[in-house]
Amino acid sequence: MAKTLGFISLKGGVGKTTLSAAVATHLVNAYHKKVLLIDANFSAPNLGLHMNIVSPRRTIHDVLNGDSVSSAIHQQYGVDVIPGNFLHSKEINPMLLKDKIGHLKNNYDFVVLDSSPSLNEEMLSTIIASDYIFAVSTPDYPTLSCTMRAAQLAKQRHRPISGIIVNQSHGSYDVSLQEIQESTGIPVVAKIKYDDIQHMALAERVPAPLFASGTKFVSEIDRFCRALLGLPEYSSKFMKFFSGSDERLEKVNRAILSKEFYTGAFKR
Repeated sequence: MAKTLGFISLKGGVGKTTLSAAVATHLVNAYHKKVLLIDANFSAPNLGLHMNIVSPRRTIHDVLNGDSVSSAIHQQYGVDVIPGNFLHSKEINPMLLKDKIGHLKNNYDFVVLDSSPSLNEEMLSTIIASDYIFAVSTPDYPTLSCTMRAAQLAKQRHRPISGIIVNQSHGSYDVSLQEIQESTGIPVVAKIKYDDIQHMALAERVPAPLFASGTKFVSEIDRFCRALLGLPEYSSKFMKFFSGSDERLEKVNRAILSKEFYTGAFKR
């Protein structure tokens, strides 16, 4: 049965949708997993643009209004995608998401949910529907304060966040991973340096792992995906010798995450 991964944030512009698309695409194309990717940002959906699905015939909005789930699945880049419709005007009930996709989990290895960046029923629907939740944050104090609020909501719903993915790191200006982890109480499982490749890939509507496979961005996505699969991390002697405290911390956290995924310790 599929593991449902929810990617959340409480602040737009942190790269949550880019990461959701990249993780789903990499799991399919690098590790031959079967993945369903769903736009759960119902009020401002744009996952379809990241996956080059510009005018979908059916969307998650139609599913929540009674259409069959299968009618809204579009295959792109090897991934099964249920996009959203930013022109949809009918009222929907976001809390139906878990029930609507529940029976599909037998058909996939992973279901990836790209959540709304707002503290509302849309984010709550992703939290409730997910087996594992990952908060995407940039390494600055305003965004981290939002991340802590999202973590509080998840904990209240008995869905603790499994890890933080720090995106758009700029180096010396960042809050350290140790400080992020201590202030949030959540392990940092990936740190992705700022890279124009994210914007370039979006401009071409191609997920970054397929747009430019040899980049540092994709290498970090690969390390995260290997943890999800319970696989050991690739690392050279050079990287072991020159890695800093942040790199060592995230590597330890990924090893713990990998073991938990492999043993099913987080499974609900």
